[in-house]
Amino acid sequence: MSNEKNGIIKLQSVDFLRKTMGDYFNRLKDATETKNKKIAWCTSVGPAELLYSMGFEVYFPENHGAMIGASKMADKYIPSAVALGYSPDICSYLTSDIGAFLQNETPLQKSGFKSVPKPDVLVYNTNQCHEVGDWFSFYARHFNVPIFGINTPLWINELTPSIVNSVVSQFKNLVPELEKVTGQKFNIEKFRETVALSHDGCVLWRKVLETAIHKPSPINFFDATIHMGPIVVMRGTQYAVDYYKVLLAELQDRIKNGISAVPSEKLRIYWDGMPLWYKLSSMAKLFSNLDTCIVASTYCNSWIFDDLNPEDPFGSSALAYCKLFIVRSDAEKQKVLEKLMVDFSIDGIIYHDAKTCGRNSNNRFGLPTRLNNQNNIPYLEINGDLCDSRCYSEEQSIIAIETFVKQLLSRK
Repeated sequence: MSNEKNGIIKLQSVDFLRKTMGDYFNRLKDATETKNKKIAWCTSVGPAELLYSMGFEVYFPENHGAMIGASKMADKYIPSAVALGYSPDICSYLTSDIGAFLQNETPLQKSGFKSVPKPDVLVYNTNQCHEVGDWFSFYARHFNVPIFGINTPLWINELTPSIVNSVVSQFKNLVPELEKVTGQKFNIEKFRETVALSHDGCVLWRKVLETAIHKPSPINFFDATIHMGPIVVMRGTQYAVDYYKVLLAELQDRIKNGISAVPSEKLRIYWDGMPLWYKLSSMAKLFSNLDTCIVASTYCNSWIFDDLNPEDPFGSSALAYCKLFIVRSDAEKQKVLEKLMVDFSIDGIIYHDAKTCGRNSNNRFGLPTRLNNQNNIPYLEINGDLCDSRCYSEEQSIIAIETFVKQLLSRK
């Protein structure tokens, strides 16, 4: 079970994860080949619950972008999107995904897909990223299918009823349009059931992440980025609930038996921003060798929607999606981070300034300095990107991380 070379102990649940994700893609493939279900494309923090409740199989291009990043093929694909007129400075999920499509390649070909599943409708929410509208519009034009969007306000300080109600209206306006695509009437009870399942899955996911409060932590950031798959693509289904029950039980068992994600945990780090998908394994080994565990992150917390309530499925969905960390003001983000620093006993923060993802880079408007000045939280900023490895200097980053760790150890 353990890897003696780098000391990392892999979670046994990974086998069930592979099956759970494999079954998800098989359902998509079956819908593509047999046309037994309509296929909706959805953004990662879009109205998945509504789509699942209306009988769609749901595909998430951002998950596909992460797969491309992890496959280390993004550098090959991005130039094709750039040649079509897409800037290399915009989201590298977008450019690598469109570039792969233009080259007629996809990591899903290993799962038997000829190409990405053809959409019957595309639905996005701008809460995670405003560029998703442009991204989905490319495919709407290519496949000549309808596209609908929810536009969530940004830089939300006080989450007022008027803000939530504006998003509720947009959710409700989707229903008649989606009915046209499915040819079936919307069923509020099915929506309630899906929202209830999503709530249960999100609560389990929160409990999974909160096991890292324990010292030493049974899970780290690199584990979480992999095991978050079901809560992203199967939120609102029993499949996600079933998976996180198993994962949570394993983590609780680890705590009971003293098994930690990093065998000799000495430091506890918070990771802010996107993962470097093409460097997950090597960074996991780097931090383990430095006896440092990344115990929490803004990224993995993005799928904790425990405000969802089947009694008020539209209102609670809008509330949950407006409370998302990424759409809040820096003042609100600082409050969230201050609490997490205490809850998870954080020694320092690493801010990943992702070249093509300004929305998920929280170090650009003085937040790290303010947090440090007011709470004495040391930090390091590293430059990179989520998919485009050309933006990342590994040697420079390793030196900076090793130096940062030494400084944190000297404080303890």
